[in-house]
Amino acid sequence: MEMQQFYYDNKIVKKFIYATILFGVVGMSVGLLLAIMFLFPNLTDGISWLSFGRLRPLHTNAVIFAFVGNAFFAGMYYSMQRLLKARMYSDVLSNLHFWGWQLIIVAAAITLPLGYTSSKEYAELEWPIDIAIAFIWVVMGINMIGTMIKRRERHLYVAIWFYLATFVTVAVLHIFNSLSLPVSFLKSYSVYAGVQDALVQWWYGHNAVAFFLTTPFLGLMYYYVPKAANRPVYSYRLSIIHFWSLIFIYIWAGPHHLLYSALPDWAQNLGVVFSIMLLAPSWGGMINGLLTLRGVWDKVREEPVLKFFVVAITGYGMATFEGPMLSLKNVNAIAHFTDWIIAHVHVGALAWNGFMAFGMIYWLVPRMTKGKLFSTKLANLHFWLGTLGIILYALPMYVAGFLQASMWKQFNPDGTLMYGNFLETVTQIIPMYWMRMFGGVLYISGMLILVYNIYRTLRANDAIEDDFAEAPALAPISKGRLQGEKFHPWLERRPIQLTILATIAILIGGIIQIVPTIMVKSNIPTIAAVKPYTPLELQGRDIYIREGCVGCHSQQIRPFRSEVERYGPQSKAGEYVYDHPFLWGSKRTGPDLMRVGQKYNDNWHFNHMWDPQSISAGSIMPGYKWLFDNEALDNSDIETKLKVMQTLGVPYTDAQVASARKDMAKQAQGIEDNLHGDPDFVKSYENSKKIAAANGEEFVPMSQREIVALISYLQRLGTDIKVKDNAKK
Repeated sequence: MEMQQFYYDNKIVKKFIYATILFGVVGMSVGLLLAIMFLFPNLTDGISWLSFGRLRPLHTNAVIFAFVGNAFFAGMYYSMQRLLKARMYSDVLSNLHFWGWQLIIVAAAITLPLGYTSSKEYAELEWPIDIAIAFIWVVMGINMIGTMIKRRERHLYVAIWFYLATFVTVAVLHIFNSLSLPVSFLKSYSVYAGVQDALVQWWYGHNAVAFFLTTPFLGLMYYYVPKAANRPVYSYRLSIIHFWSLIFIYIWAGPHHLLYSALPDWAQNLGVVFSIMLLAPSWGGMINGLLTLRGVWDKVREEPVLKFFVVAITGYGMATFEGPMLSLKNVNAIAHFTDWIIAHVHVGALAWNGFMAFGMIYWLVPRMTKGKLFSTKLANLHFWLGTLGIILYALPMYVAGFLQASMWKQFNPDGTLMYGNFLETVTQIIPMYWMRMFGGVLYISGMLILVYNIYRTLRANDAIEDDFAEAPALAPISKGRLQGEKFHPWLERRPIQLTILATIAILIGGIIQIVPTIMVKSNIPTIAAVKPYTPLELQGRDIYIREGCVGCHSQQIRPFRSEVERYGPQSKAGEYVYDHPFLWGSKRTGPDLMRVGQKYNDNWHFNHMWDPQSISAGSIMPGYKWLFDNEALDNSDIETKLKVMQTLGVPYTDAQVASARKDMAKQAQGIEDNLHGDPDFVKSYENSKKIAAANGEEFVPMSQREIVALISYLQRLGTDIKVKDNAKK
């Protein structure tokens, strides 16, 4: 049999490992800064691009797509070549994938702090970057499938099934969730509105966790855990059941993020049912991973790589038990909008993704440098610091979540809310935020130890070069099944058929859930009283999106006595029909704003946005002083915005588009006139005029500044539906 000689491409693996380490430090550092800002909200006072609302999506994107994404690519490029006994299909595509992905990350790191965001969870990047992501993802897919076609190993191992499912599903999710109409180069509006947008977003959001944070790392688990343990995977049959049931069921579970919301009940209940079913394949995969280590537990006590893998798989099991539990309506009623969800997310991210990546890096680098890890003791220290960091991060957040939920729902004997002031529920959990910050310090300290340990390993060992290999050429493939061959082994010889079947499996759930919600009008009943936003309110809404207010405030009142008493009548689907995108939020660091309109006067909002602590002592909300700067609100694209909204079905007339700037000026002047009712405002305003004149600067009237547009939006919220408590105070 002819033996073919070739080289495995280790240089591309090296590049992705370096990027993983770099962006791990960056993403975790931003996360630690955000944790500190809960304790010192004015730490970056007056610096717009360092505000909490703008940095939060930078943190999530850096950790998910930069750290975890690069870790997956490093592990995939190394394992796929060896599993297929072939160099990657194209070195050019490999390098285009690497550099393209890093440029996307840099683009995210620039645009998000500058406020260019779609506001959609895990999909905040604007449309040009979305197109770049789709292009680079297809480049990766071509490289993967091309390598499979020229492989020298007949059967596709289980890890590759998960890599394929990741490629196909993320492509579908990203394209459909990112559909939008551009207003300008870095501004767009989602093609979906309100409830429809919420369903598509959480179909994407839940499955971004499933198919970017879970399935690719399961593929890594199936390769690296057996390799590190020098044991075969526990059960081939269980891996088949795990793969197909997981990718089919996962795609249905998104609506469990929208329980008790304005989403139709049938969609909510469907999400609950499939979320509960998801427990079986998830734990099947965990069991398969842990039992692969049977007989080598003595080795686990000594090897830091195996320690990391054990805690990673255990974290996966905990997170995938908790997910279905949180989808139960009675549990969701307690947990949703609280810090419990923050704990849940970070158990998965810090333990499953973080520890899996660390273990893989500690295993890969010594092998690629033909030597040993510089220090096993330092790797063990990293393990214990990281483990303690996870515990000290998660446990306080669980406590905070339970405390929030119980305080929000408690009533006095006379039927009034026991904690009517939302701020009372915030001040009680500050000690938990201190513990969370300390846990973050421990975790990132472990990451810095990894940086040093890997650096010293690279210095002590050989430079990373491509590995020489040889294998026999693959004989022509049989068209039919071999004698006695079962269906799945036959499928494992057929990458195209496997990819097609995986695509069908993930499309079924999405089609059944999303198409009726978008196509059947009766699912989203309209309300005659609900009107489109005025031009000024639309500008204010865009500022609200830019500043990341949705990261701390919800706009979704659930049908609970405590919420109706605190915020007003339950939210209705028809109230959101003109919201492109939806802004329901996923956490309440501050109170719900669904019906805040006209609850406070314009001066209250003005002073609250300038210095929240002056209005609410003890508030952890930062100030937004740049909204008050002596710069005019940019209205140059307001007509384009209204025309795009027209295209999306919002009933603006041509006359409204033509008079947009005039209408904005009139409404803004009305707000400025209201502000002049406060003597302190008048005194400060006149003083600002004098300072501008003394400096030879043009003074911009308050009616032309961003704060006025934001106030107009806040004063509009919930006022289409008449609520007796929505009267100016």
